Amino acid sequence: MKKSTRALLAAALVLGVAAGPLSLSPAFAASAPAAVAAAPSPAGAVAEVIAGLPRADATAALVRVGGTEGSWRGSAGVRDLVSGAPADPAARFRAGSVTKVFTAATVLQLAAEGRIDLDRTARSYLPELIPGRYATVTVRQLLNHTHGIPAADLPGETVEEWYDRRFAVYAPEELVRAATAKPREFRPGTRQHYLNIGYTIAGLIVERVTGRTYEAEVGRRILRPLGLRDTYLPGREAEIRGAYNHGYQVMRLDDGTTGLRDVSVWRATDGWAAGDLVSTTADLERFTRELFAGRVVRGPLLEEMFTLPEVADFSTGEPAAYSAGLSMKRLGGREVWGKTGGRWGYNAAIASTRDGARTLVYSVNATDAKGQGTDPTVLRLMLATFGAPSE
Repeated sequence: MKKSTRALLAAALVLGVAAGPLSLSPAFAASAPAAVAAAPSPAGAVAEVIAGLPRADATAALVRVGGTEGSWRGSAGVRDLVSGAPADPAARFRAGSVTKVFTAATVLQLAAEGRIDLDRTARSYLPELIPGRYATVTVRQLLNHTHGIPAADLPGETVEEWYDRRFAVYAPEELVRAATAKPREFRPGTRQHYLNIGYTIAGLIVERVTGRTYEAEVGRRILRPLGLRDTYLPGREAEIRGAYNHGYQVMRLDDGTTGLRDVSVWRATDGWAAGDLVSTTADLERFTRELFAGRVVRGPLLEEMFTLPEVADFSTGEPAAYSAGLSMKRLGGREVWGKTGGRWGYNAAIASTRDGARTLVYSVNATDAKGQGTDPTVLRLMLATFGAPSE
């Protein structure tokens, strides 16, 4: 590794030295309609959160705040730590589990057409793949994480081991067989456990009932109708197409030290219909606006995305927080619905009040994007936009 490169890495990881300007388009106050002018503008607070990147926890951030209360957008940090060039606000990024919103919307569109029945069992669609122990799991339970199917075990226990296998290819059928070979975690419909496997099965059901690939169906139903030209599902592609801000992960390096490694190039076949989407903040903001306005999933089935099952969380015992595709948290006295996502080097999210008054879309190049805790920059962005959690 070049000395100049190592110096930049050390500065970002240890010192948090700013290596790129904060780029802002502060239109929030000017665009706020008079009817909601009293609503506090988050523009200054959000700008403060991302100022000074790169820091130890993140190297770049792209943010869009929107809705009927007004709009603001900004970017900060660097495109990569080698050149130190400013982060590209139009760059693509890995959106992780935000993919689940697209998958749920596709399934719900098919349900509206009568091609999928949410109360039918997954086994009735995929009899050769879903064994008898999971015979009662319904499509609705796949979408709201109340199915009781455990996660498939993937090789590796550390980020270094996963990085060594970053080009591995996992077929969705292989993941489903591995998961359903294990005993169920709970009786379907009695608990909620947020996992990817339900959405992997949902993606296969989409393929079975349409006769097209999951990627083709999402494209024809969502991406093209909404004009999401910079959003795609990568399949086995390891590199992000076009311009992107590089993602970095703290890990053990080849010389035995701990530092940041560029993890931008990484296959996401383990996520597939649960987590492999690549997008931009502009595209995700448009998708969020159209989804919450009822122009992606129409009619009564949209309520599936805003209905929490009345069960307890499998791990914590707290009330269920996930619906079909989305999750809910009370922030600033309002219900905020959305979805976060994480792939190595990238954290992303879409979020909105139910009425669309305030929306948030971000991509944060977190240096421990799949760690146990919430990245500090991500947490501060949510609080700056919507306010503190409330009961």
